[in-house]
Amino acid sequence: MAKEGWLHIAFAVFAAVMVNIFFGFWWSIPLWLAAVFVIQFFRDPKREIPKQPNTVVAPADGKVVFVGAAPDPYLDRNAVKISIFMNVFSVHSNRIPVTGKVERIWYTRGKFFNAELDKASELNERNAIWLKAENGEDAVCVQVAGLIARRILSYIETGQNVQRGQRYGFIRFGSRVDLYLPEHFRSSATLGDWVYAGTDVLGHFAQ
Repeated sequence: MAKEGWLHIAFAVFAAVMVNIFFGFWWSIPLWLAAVFVIQFFRDPKREIPKQPNTVVAPADGKVVFVGAAPDPYLDRNAVKISIFMNVFSVHSNRIPVTGKVERIWYTRGKFFNAELDKASELNERNAIWLKAENGEDAVCVQVAGLIARRILSYIETGQNVQRGQRYGFIRFGSRVDLYLPEHFRSSATLGDWVYAGTDVLGHFAQ
């Protein structure tokens, strides 16, 4: 289970138990269902990280909702953008897409539109990290808050060395992650794909 969920799980189970004790089982059923939902939301399974060189792995579990050319607003360049939408049933732990070093972090306050919409990338609250991959390539990974996601958590710092597939953050209750990669990046992801963080390869850097 994700460490971010223990307090929420404890509260949900406690509420269900109290209602069960004082009002009976039938009255507690909705709370037990809510507790089950909270438990599944904060699951955090181990992942087998691919070892192929020059590859990029998915930073989040979810559905690919955008793949294509787009301007990178953080490094002011043309880029390949891949967006992954996480619904409330996805695993919400976020993972580092490439081995390298954290060059810079941007946190931007914003709105909370449905994270499946393209405008969420520009208008929603978000946290972006610039990664300098070990092969010298630049990747920007952006956690974007969603309609009911009000809490973005990130545990890395500027200057930190990170590993591909390393767990680095969490977003609560539905959101998205955007990846900005060099124009020559060869994406193997397609619109509508369902991908798993740290496990699925999204493509590779052209050499």
